[in-house]
Amino acid sequence: MSAAHEVTDATFADEVLNSSDTIMVDFWAEWCGPCRAVSPILDAIASENPDKIKIVKLNVDDNPQMAMKYQITSIPAMKVFRGGEVVKTVIGAKPKPALEADLAEFLA
Repeated sequence: MSAAHEVTDATFADEVLNSSDTIMVDFWAEWCGPCRAVSPILDAIASENPDKIKIVKLNVDDNPQMAMKYQITSIPAMKVFRGGEVVKTVIGAKPKPALEADLAEFLA
């Protein structure tokens, strides 16, 4: 299982929107192969950058409200939040160097 913390429709506001941290939400589903492929990469990025970015996971099957609110139509979809606002969106599974490049502004 992932090292990333699970959030739900019920906890999303408290844990993501009301946080002062930079938080990446990984929108995923159990049946999604690319989601499972990218999960350990996200875990590695989170563990290597604990003071820069926090990564949480939201299962779109179990939490449809947030998936609809943020117009998640393709997974894996990762959205970076700062101050309750989406500041970056990354769609699809990518190798670690590509994800790190996408997140460079937050990991610097």
